[in-house]
Amino acid sequence: MEAAARDFLVRLLETPSPSGYEWPVQDLVRSYLSGVADTVSTDSHGNVIGAKNPSAPLRVLLAGHCDQIGLIVQYIDGDGYLSVQPIGGWDPIQLVGCRVTVWSAAGPVAGVIARKPIHLLSDEERKVVPKLKDLWIDIGAGDKADAESVVRIGDPVTVELRFLPLRRGLAAAAAMDDKVGLWVVLEAFRRAAAEGPLPCALFVCSTVQEEIGLRGAQTSAFGVDPHVAIAVDVTHATDCPTIDRKAEGDVALGKGPVVFRGPNMNPHVVEQLVEAARSRSLPFQLAASGRATPTDANVLQTTRAGVATALVSIPNRYMHSAVETVSLDDADHAATLLATFIRRLDPRFDWAPRAPR
Repeated sequence: MEAAARDFLVRLLETPSPSGYEWPVQDLVRSYLSGVADTVSTDSHGNVIGAKNPSAPLRVLLAGHCDQIGLIVQYIDGDGYLSVQPIGGWDPIQLVGCRVTVWSAAGPVAGVIARKPIHLLSDEERKVVPKLKDLWIDIGAGDKADAESVVRIGDPVTVELRFLPLRRGLAAAAAMDDKVGLWVVLEAFRRAAAEGPLPCALFVCSTVQEEIGLRGAQTSAFGVDPHVAIAVDVTHATDCPTIDRKAEGDVALGKGPVVFRGPNMNPHVVEQLVEAARSRSLPFQLAASGRATPTDANVLQTTRAGVATALVSIPNRYMHSAVETVSLDDADHAATLLATFIRRLDPRFDWAPRAPR
């Protein structure tokens, strides 16, 4: 991964964007696209859409969601401790002991998520998995008035946003889901456009609110009205302890991006992605999903009269935690794969599913 591209990924990862509060990271996306796209727009939902060669007959959309799971302040008690609701899906065990930031109008407010110390837990309490309502955020406030002087009900919260390089080109951070996918579609857009005239109208969208119902992909795709769409998200890496590969598939970090097969995917788009990977000797992995996936691909496929859709995923260990871990090489290869796919497109191709020839 080039140094400038890596630095941009780090900036995405270290910028807050809980679902519904994505505008700080969308500012980065707009700035990035301003030097690459012919047009950059933001819809009323908050999706940011870049376009290159937008008047061409074949319209292709690359989508990656910019929102991350987070928390939202719902109550401040008399002593100044904050209670929260989840934004997206959390395992509360992942949150105990996390450093967090409350993103208030007054500026970022540091805090920690805590519960009663183990020494003070009863035998019965030690056997029970904590619920989110059993946890609280301590910002160091003296009382409710002190807390309310810097925090309001409805302020979003993120766990610590810090990029941590690991061995063998791996890296850990909160919100790899899906800022690594967002990085892939933006970088693929840049790489495809940099190689000369495009065979299609190419759109790239930083979608919002995926974590609470695939909402931004639905609204943005309706506006773009693509013929072909590829969602880039993360998928569970199974190369770590306790995961059953027979049940979850064989997906490893460092072995390339994952191309999904199944009813949510158009078979022609899938095969052309595979051919694009082989044409560049790019590593890739196959995975299966027998139903609509819980990703932007789900709603992209059923937009308007239907879209020829595919899902490319980056293997991710420890999803929906503060330490999501990916291979930077997998992300880089995914960007090259998508750019190659775009450059090889035939505008006359019929994407309707049919029997193999």
